[in-house]
Amino acid sequence: MKLPQVYKNFKLTLCVIFITLAFSCGSTKSIIASGEASDKLSAKQVIKQHQKNEVNFKTMNARVAIDLIQGQKEQGHTFNLRMEKDKVIWLSASFGMARMMITPNKVRFYNKLDNEYFDGDYKLLSDVVGIDLDFMKVQNILLGQAIYDLNDQPYQVAVNNNSYAVSPKDQNALIELFYLINPSHFKMDSLQMQQTLKKRMLQVDYSSYQKVDKQIIPENIRIIAVEDTDEVAITMEFKSVSLNDEVRFPFNIPSGYKEIEIK
Repeated sequence: MKLPQVYKNFKLTLCVIFITLAFSCGSTKSIIASGEASDKLSAKQVIKQHQKNEVNFKTMNARVAIDLIQGQKEQGHTFNLRMEKDKVIWLSASFGMARMMITPNKVRFYNKLDNEYFDGDYKLLSDVVGIDLDFMKVQNILLGQAIYDLNDQPYQVAVNNNSYAVSPKDQNALIELFYLINPSHFKMDSLQMQQTLKKRMLQVDYSSYQKVDKQIIPENIRIIAVEDTDEVAITMEFKSVSLNDEVRFPFNIPSGYKEIEIK
């Protein structure tokens, strides 16, 4: 069924928001990928190092600049981002014109320009990328971590352009999944998912990382999402982050707004 344009635009907005919540800092140090991938490492060894380097923090406060290209249209926005790990992801546009809050049970959003709001579950975000999403999968994408539990099934590894290409030994018939893991810091270089039958593709490229308070986090990310003949490209630059400060997550849907209903 062909989706109304307002629904497509709303889905696109949410897609941009949930994928691009990562961090940066004025006092950060960019990490140069100087390691060399070795074909002597097993899949288990690569996975162990990847899990060992998961980001560890309590809260984060940042600004993130997002550029979006869809067809001939290009637009850019800057958002305030706050996060409490494993609990809340909060995003606000300038002057509070649009605001979003994601928790393990809810996806909530309102837009003052159109006097509309959404208050629902993860089905909408799942429809965007074609996989069943939950809070932890979203958070892992933001932090450069694998979105599925790498201990839940056997994986294989190969060296691909100086990255460790990690993939399930038995690929899902509906979704093909590949992780490219950097040999320097063992965070993701790329996440690649394809649904051939539905003509969907999602690719998340982490072009650089940085150190913030001894934590290795994404610095620049590029997203390419394809559905049939529609393609969206998103680039992010992350600025002014602070970790483990006290943060608040104000979110109140203004009265009189129209609810966006997704059927």
